[in-house]
Amino acid sequence: MNEHTLSMRLERVAANVPAGARLADIGSDHGYLPVALMRRGVIAAAVAGEVATTPFHAAERTVRDNGLAQHISVRLADGLAAIKPCDGITAISLCGMGGETIRDILDSGKAYLSGQERLILQPNGGEQPLRQWLMGNGYRILLEELLQENRFYYEIIVAERATPVTYTDEELYFGPLQMQARSPVFLAKWQRMLRQKHKTLASFEQARQAVPQAKVLEIEQQARWITQLLA
Repeated sequence: MNEHTLSMRLERVAANVPAGARLADIGSDHGYLPVALMRRGVIAAAVAGEVATTPFHAAERTVRDNGLAQHISVRLADGLAAIKPCDGITAISLCGMGGETIRDILDSGKAYLSGQERLILQPNGGEQPLRQWLMGNGYRILLEELLQENRFYYEIIVAERATPVTYTDEELYFGPLQMQARSPVFLAKWQRMLRQKHKTLASFEQARQAVPQAKVLEIEQQARWITQLLA
């Protein structure tokens, strides 16, 4: 993967960045996403934010090598602190980290959000707490996509501030739009997850030390939801 050829999941993230957007790509790593979008003429400007020095320097190099330093600002900052009011950001991407991490970055960076931005999120697991945060902070989920790449399932969640919406516990767990669409890859993912839940419950029974009852009940509840979903 490079700025010319994005991975499948980053291509799907790129597809949800509006034309003419001013993008903040937080946790930008090598800066491939903003550079690819700028090279394609999709976005007007970008900020590539990184909290760690090694990827920060890698992103700087990618931007410099593509002659885009005038259009893409690479900043060493913690989360949304990479964004300045003068950037006029209209879209924020957070990709390739746990859902809880994305939630925490959004939550601790609320002061940097105008509420007008589109959020394009690609969590590696932990989608449920992320959806919970979106609901609790007045965001409506506009699009959900699930894809399989190298044996792994990746979810993309696109959200914008809107009239408050309430999702059920099951919708927060599975994804409200995914539940409606029931794509083949979605059903395959949850068939695999159901097998994992049954294995987990079986291992609890074999465990030498007692597993907290709350944990057992939580996994049992999830297994019931998945069974109903697939029925």
